[in-house]
Amino acid sequence: MNRRPWSPSLPSLLLTLSLLPAACRTAPPAPHRAPLTNLDLPLQALAATFHGDVGIFVQDLSTGEQLGLAADEPLPTASLIKLPILAALLAKVERGELDYHQQLTYTTAREYAGEDLLGAFADGRQVALAKVAMLMITTSDNTAALWCQELAGTGTAINDWLGANGFVHTRVNSRTPGREAARARFGWGQTTPREIATLLRRAHDGALVSPAADEELQRCLARIYWDAEALAMIPPDVHTLSKQGAVDRSRSEVVLVDAPHGAYVFAVITNQQRDTSWGRDNEGFVLLREVSALLWRHFEPTRPYVPPAGMQRYW
Repeated sequence: MNRRPWSPSLPSLLLTLSLLPAACRTAPPAPHRAPLTNLDLPLQALAATFHGDVGIFVQDLSTGEQLGLAADEPLPTASLIKLPILAALLAKVERGELDYHQQLTYTTAREYAGEDLLGAFADGRQVALAKVAMLMITTSDNTAALWCQELAGTGTAINDWLGANGFVHTRVNSRTPGREAARARFGWGQTTPREIATLLRRAHDGALVSPAADEELQRCLARIYWDAEALAMIPPDVHTLSKQGAVDRSRSEVVLVDAPHGAYVFAVITNQQRDTSWGRDNEGFVLLREVSALLWRHFEPTRPYVPPAGMQRYW
């Protein structure tokens, strides 16, 4: 009986390839990376010319190497606080205390003045908790964030969760009894560059709430509308997780970059900055772009990136 020549199926072929010795599965060599300490002077130079306080933290996730500038100084979070709010909210979902797809009823009494999408909803409109959480992160919707803070168990419950998970300085101040003095100093929330970057890194590693909750958190942080600062200095095909914050005298951003030759995470927070304008040339916004560009050049020296001409009209 004639038999057809054997041909491996795609799954078996992939399995065979995966079992080959590493020497037979060569990949492009990683570019040489200078020590992270080489960034110390350039970062100090950026901070020295800034009219205000600056805190910076950077970590190479491939080596664990870290670098900081006032990295453990408590600073205002502005909307960065929405990241721990989401984490505490998902922790309640994991405990079965909330259904992520439960229907909530929006009322106009919840509207927080501003440009929020949720605040434009009609009174009595039904909306899923998952959509409220998405709006809090993706468009940094304040109306949604205050609702999520309430659903997470108020600021006190969120702070208890933060403390139980090793975060010493990161706290919710707004609408939280006993935090009035901290709110007067820091606003809605407070953190340090190191802690907010660590929180994001742990979520990326599946070690913050649970592997499933952390994956949902990552999916929210991967679809950010506010992409004109740190994200604008990273090629658009590179996967990033991020959250931004901005009030008159503080601009901030925390970003985890899944760079081709190894991931890195960084946080930049300003405080008491002189420039309180809201254009894209605000000194704080410019600093976020400068730090991000500097880090991309360091971590991916063989892949230079500059936003194309005319990109500024989209910022």
